Amino acid sequence: MEISMEGNYNKLTYERARKKVKDIKGFYINLMCYCIVIPILVFLNLYYTPQYYWFLFSMIGWGSGLLIHGLAAFGYLPFMSREWEEKKLKKFLEEEKQQRSKFR
Repeated sequence: MEISMEGNYNKLTYERARKKVKDIKGFYINLMCYCIVIPILVFLNLYYTPQYYWFLFSMIGWGSGLLIHGLAAFGYLPFMSREWEEKKLKKFLEEEKQQRSKFR
């Protein structure tokens, strides 16, 4: 019985680690695309319409999303962590259980 629980714990730990690696990989792919696309947009903007810097909108917008993606991937946003998700899930399940017990 204990070996089975150990196996389940290891599987859960592995899945969490795999998910974290996938999140970090997604961030790096997003960062790489940002580093390729933004200079192209800057070039196009400065070459064709140098009087108006429209590339700033893309740079700031995408950059803000990239920053949040990085903070979430590396665990610096407390409301996006696995622990927060589990705590909220337990809270909602407990509230649901209390609602059901009121109607019985």
